[in-house]
Amino acid sequence: MKYITIIDIARELGISKSTVSRALAGDTHNVKEETMRRIVETAERMGYQRNEVAVNLRKQNTRTIGIVIPEVVTSFFMNFIEQAQKELRQVGYRVVIAISNEDPEQERENLLMLEQCRVEGILMSVCHKDRNLDLYRKVIRRGIPIVFFDRTVEGVEASQVWMDDYIMAFFLVEALIRKGHRRILHLAGPAYVRNGAARSQGYRDALEKFGIPYDSRYVAYGGLNADEGGKAMEDFLAKGLEFDAVFGFTETATLGAKSTLQKFGYRIPEEVSVSCISGTALCTLVHPTVTAVEQPVHEMAQTACRLLVAGIEQPSAPKEEVVLRGELVFRSSTR
Repeated sequence: MKYITIIDIARELGISKSTVSRALAGDTHNVKEETMRRIVETAERMGYQRNEVAVNLRKQNTRTIGIVIPEVVTSFFMNFIEQAQKELRQVGYRVVIAISNEDPEQERENLLMLEQCRVEGILMSVCHKDRNLDLYRKVIRRGIPIVFFDRTVEGVEASQVWMDDYIMAFFLVEALIRKGHRRILHLAGPAYVRNGAARSQGYRDALEKFGIPYDSRYVAYGGLNADEGGKAMEDFLAKGLEFDAVFGFTETATLGAKSTLQKFGYRIPEEVSVSCISGTALCTLVHPTVTAVEQPVHEMAQTACRLLVAGIEQPSAPKEEVVLRGELVFRSSTR
């Protein structure tokens, strides 16, 4: 697609590009009324559109924010983007979205692309807690602040916003135990996701509080998606161990595990209760609906945007770590 420029308009009318530029900027002091009319009419006829990126670059800003997310399967990240875009528009920023597809290499490409696009700041949820730390630091040193949300990192001088994963995991497992469950399978997350360790520790400490011995046989690494969660559940069922509840690291893997349980004839919740962290609307679209800890996505987006704008407008502003509380919502998948 060829974009019409002021050079094209100047060539069409046989006048200088500086005159066209002044006319399109509304400079009535230096452009005659008849010339102004001809230029505007020609610009409209040729389909000219002002290049806002070029204009903003000349002003040394683009008023553009990049948002990098690891996946779009769950509605959490889409809800975050929707709220973040609303917040940023109110203060004059536009949004560019990049999806890493759980691939650290693609995440690097996304960051480099956003840097080339001259974004003024980045909101980011990482797909690996260690792989791209060097690039995060380089981007920040080049004057582009990053605010990490949900999936955060350690060792990077940046503001971060996340849910108190340890506390909410503890509360959820505690609730399962108080409902009479003693053999709880933990569908754990991968070690390269930072909040996976916190949720697993919450599981272990809740067991300890009630005197239930930790048994590594009741920990299955369910990955991040439904296929991985379903496969992890199949492997666990093959062990023949008795269990009465499932506590999942994340929603999509848990829904995959739930599907496997139902395929093998398990009745939920009569025989097995199912629950997870990071629940979204997906938990309400299956039968039975799934008990989950829901993250405060709107508050997370609002807080992350506030911290990022503060970092753009005042680079010396102190970095903050904000920990939010989730909400435990009981549904029909737990008895």
